[in-house]
Amino acid sequence: MLGIDSFGEMTLGSDGRLLGQPQNIRELVAEGVLAEESGLDFFGLGEHHIEEIPLPAPDLVLAAVAARTSRIRLGSAVTVLSSDDPVRVFQRYATLDALSAGRAEVILGRGSSKESFPLFGFDLADYDRLFEEKLELFARLRAEEPVTWSGTTRAAVPGLQVYPRTAGGALPTWVGVGGNPASVVRAARYGFSLMLAIIGGNPARFARLSTLYRAATDQAGFAPLPIGVHSPGHVAATDEQAREEYWPTYETFMLEARWQRGFPEITREYFEHEVEYGSLYVGSPDTVARRIVRTVTTLDASRFDLKYGMGPMPHAVLMENIRLFGTEVAPRVREQLKEG
Repeated sequence: MLGIDSFGEMTLGSDGRLLGQPQNIRELVAEGVLAEESGLDFFGLGEHHIEEIPLPAPDLVLAAVAARTSRIRLGSAVTVLSSDDPVRVFQRYATLDALSAGRAEVILGRGSSKESFPLFGFDLADYDRLFEEKLELFARLRAEEPVTWSGTTRAAVPGLQVYPRTAGGALPTWVGVGGNPASVVRAARYGFSLMLAIIGGNPARFARLSTLYRAATDQAGFAPLPIGVHSPGHVAATDEQAREEYWPTYETFMLEARWQRGFPEITREYFEHEVEYGSLYVGSPDTVARRIVRTVTTLDASRFDLKYGMGPMPHAVLMENIRLFGTEVAPRVREQLKEG
């Protein structure tokens, strides 16, 4: 299964900062439609609450995509469950499931960006507890039976049925994990699929987490569950073109992230190394397909989501990236995995 996740589109303002524009949100709908037309399996949108990436309600945009598509699966990438209400998250994506005739799913995460916590009145000191309790509640909601739950992070739920129900009887749910073994075990314990969010370094280092997840799901009594990989990248006609298109936007984004999150300085040398050996899937269709096959094989994964638009790229360039990923990369990956 091959999907594509938008980081949220951005443009450059006159002062050199990244500024999100309303038309960028509208353009996401066109990108989702093209993802289906190009043969991809999934289109996802991340949740963001900052001026540079104003996308606080991705489910609304996905609903617009649902109205113009018929096959492609639609979901979050990711939903910051810790600063949201599990009941409302379930209701929003169950509603999307109804609108899309059973094509909705959700990827839940603790959130690498912390902007939503003060916005909604949550203390970052409760970071772990918020996610643990809310994930437990979401697991009970997903059973689509009357829910009885109590905790310290929200009001108790006293045996109530939550609506609407989904077409399949259980909303497909993933937990996004950035490398924490405890998070992997927790996802397995609740019977959620695992999405490995790999944004840097050799992806092979995550193989131990795949092995841990398989063992933990077996111990929890679940049949084998899907493992997915979520990594950034960009596809163009040639390797050189892809690198030259992606580097300026990647550098701009990482500079902004350095100011906001304390990331280290990113050099062109680091970028080139990540493209060759790390977790940046940047290049021609042949190059990107070959690297995806190697990654999913190494990590025992059945899904790869390309995180695109990680910086201020023109809409036309992003559309060509989606077209190439769907029409050129995806068929190569599927064929090579079938042969293997």
